[in-house]
Amino acid sequence: MLSFTPTDEQQMLVDTIMKFAAAEVRPHAHDADEEDAFPPEIIQKGWELGILPASIPEAYGGFGEHSAITNVLAAEALAWGDLALALAVMMPATVANPVHFSGTEEQKQNILPQIAAAERLPYFSAALLEAGISFDPNAPRTTATRENDHYLISGEKCYVPFAPEAQMLLVYARDSETGKVDGYLIERGAEGLDILQREKLMGIRALPTYRVRLNNVRVGAACKLGGEAGTRYQRILSHSRTALAALAVGVARAAYEYARDYAKTRVQFGVPIAQKQSIAFMLAEMAIEVDAARLLTWEAAWKLDTDDNGDYTAESYHAKEYAAKAALFVTDCAVQVLGGHGYIREHPVERWLRNARGFAAFEGLAIV
Repeated sequence: MLSFTPTDEQQMLVDTIMKFAAAEVRPHAHDADEEDAFPPEIIQKGWELGILPASIPEAYGGFGEHSAITNVLAAEALAWGDLALALAVMMPATVANPVHFSGTEEQKQNILPQIAAAERLPYFSAALLEAGISFDPNAPRTTATRENDHYLISGEKCYVPFAPEAQMLLVYARDSETGKVDGYLIERGAEGLDILQREKLMGIRALPTYRVRLNNVRVGAACKLGGEAGTRYQRILSHSRTALAALAVGVARAAYEYARDYAKTRVQFGVPIAQKQSIAFMLAEMAIEVDAARLLTWEAAWKLDTDDNGDYTAESYHAKEYAAKAALFVTDCAVQVLGGHGYIREHPVERWLRNARGFAAFEGLAIV
């Protein structure tokens, strides 16, 4: 049965992340959003928390065992600090976790120790999303064509974090013959791999994301994630959607708590506005949405942990969709609670609203 009580180790991790988020992330988040970049030393401190190495087994250089539940607790706490920072710190997991779930033994031995042992943030990134209103993660336009013992990868991806610095990209493409979607490990500098302009986004402005064009990039058959057996793509999507749900809960929780505390101290007509019925009811609905989204996220993570054979597509999709809508609702309400102040950039609620708007389009940007 799913327990609602974190273990001592999980609670210690969450407390550590919350202290880091409050002391290091929140004070820099506004300027990072304005300047389109977080200070590298803050991202490095986030990496030094050891969230990902603790999820990599000792056999591959880590010091723990993978737990989706532990990782969603960590993701929520990081996103409570700032979503862009959370995505930056969690970025190497978009390669490490799929390799752990779906890679061949050789791929695990080659890649996981590199990431686990890295003292500085290791730049590994994933490329799933494609521009266009008709994008379907189960039918990407990027194709992989088998040619003897190689694959030719062609297409264009968007929302690829830290693409110029990434020493390896995990690119998802559709087999041109079978239609099956697999991941392909492409090393930096591969011929035909072009990093295009940095994207200008409405939210997560402190996270540098890029367009990436693949023009018949040739990779060996051994670079296909999972080898001849192929990639457990649906399982990876489920882990990604569960991660996004947790991040959305963190953003929603931050907005709710900020609006609640503001309403308790903002006095109009002699009383705090929190005592006004319209504000009190709105805050209550915000709290309900945060808790409901969190419980759906925990359920999806728990099922992923308890059964390695299932994909749990429905549970993870429900969690992600509900949490994305909840985050948008809660952050919009937070702006309303602050009134005119909610529209001023010095208050973080407008940034949280911009960030929350993007969850509908963040497929593949995080994995637990």
